[in-house]
Amino acid sequence: MEKVYDAIIVGARCAGSPTAMLLARKGYRVLVVDRATFPSDTLSSHIVQPSGVAALASWGLLDRLVATGCPPIKKFTFDFGPITISGTPGKKDFPVAYCPRRTVLDKLLVDAAAEAGAEIREAFTVKGLLVEDGRVVGIKGASKDGKTVIDRGKVVIGADGWHSVVAEAVHPERYNYVAPLSAAYYSYWSNLPVGEQAELHIRPDRGFGAAPTHEGLTLIIGGWPYAQFAANKDDVEGNFMKMLMDVPEFADRLRGAKREARFAGATLPNYFNKPYGPGWALVGDAGYIKDSITAQGISDAFLDAERVTAALGDFFSGKRSFDEAMGEYQQARDQHAMPMYQFTCQSATLAPPPPEMQQLLGAIQGNPEAMDAFAQMNTGTITPAEFMSMVSTAVSH
Repeated sequence: MEKVYDAIIVGARCAGSPTAMLLARKGYRVLVVDRATFPSDTLSSHIVQPSGVAALASWGLLDRLVATGCPPIKKFTFDFGPITISGTPGKKDFPVAYCPRRTVLDKLLVDAAAEAGAEIREAFTVKGLLVEDGRVVGIKGASKDGKTVIDRGKVVIGADGWHSVVAEAVHPERYNYVAPLSAAYYSYWSNLPVGEQAELHIRPDRGFGAAPTHEGLTLIIGGWPYAQFAANKDDVEGNFMKMLMDVPEFADRLRGAKREARFAGATLPNYFNKPYGPGWALVGDAGYIKDSITAQGISDAFLDAERVTAALGDFFSGKRSFDEAMGEYQQARDQHAMPMYQFTCQSATLAPPPPEMQQLLGAIQGNPEAMDAFAQMNTGTITPAEFMSMVSTAVSH
């Protein structure tokens, strides 16, 4: 008898594995396929913001991440040259962020999905979707030995990033599109301690950040406006290192450090995809992508996993129709994401802060409550509107 899954998930990283884990924990039959094997690396901004840390804790996985030796990030420091703002990234229950290597985090998530009962199929290439009467009903693919495989499911979920095979096949409506705004690159350095903080250095047309990650390494990620992408792409290393050396205090510390990997990088567009249609759904970067400057991708993927699991649970149980449940999923995603999306697109231009923002930064410098609010706005813990309200109160006192 042909096996029919409740959900087939294409992509097993930060969106796919948590979705599979949560659905499997509810007793649903779940298949996860990925062309990669695990552990393996992928392009990433690395940061799990406090909202993502809260999700890991609620799933019972935070202790596993901590046990890998990933240092906590207890403070975010923003150096604008004449002004420096330092604050706590999260609030009381989950005040910290983490910067894990994806070789560690993704494997942890894949293992959790398997433990929950999801079937994990690695080194599997999806060749296309099965469509019957206008509805997606499964996938066609090839296993690592080249054998053609067909699997059927009540819903196929694309969790395979912004180059999603699922999204490409279903052609979702795309909206709020903004062309690439910056070019970002990163690598890892040894012997460059930064403590339990992420430090960000912002200069006109340049910006970079450093944060502690696994194995005693420090991630440095940074870049320049997209308008300079073509001119700089043939000498990424030279332009990147010049950017670091233009901040003398950081340059002094870097001289005793050693780069341990090649540079990796990408230019990202900014847009929302409609995240569902007949027999299919999208989570993570497959459904919503933005510039990496605010490092929200992992935490947003976790939130998508929780929301889509709740929506599909309502559909599978007969509580609501597929369109009704998934329409609410889209509405909740967009409502939550829009303030940070707009803030990200503004930040990614790497333009100097306008005079009114410079005045505001000067006013909050040295005010612990206001500086915490600024850090929390940048990590997505609070919205820009909440930040302005909190700062108005803090500064007036």
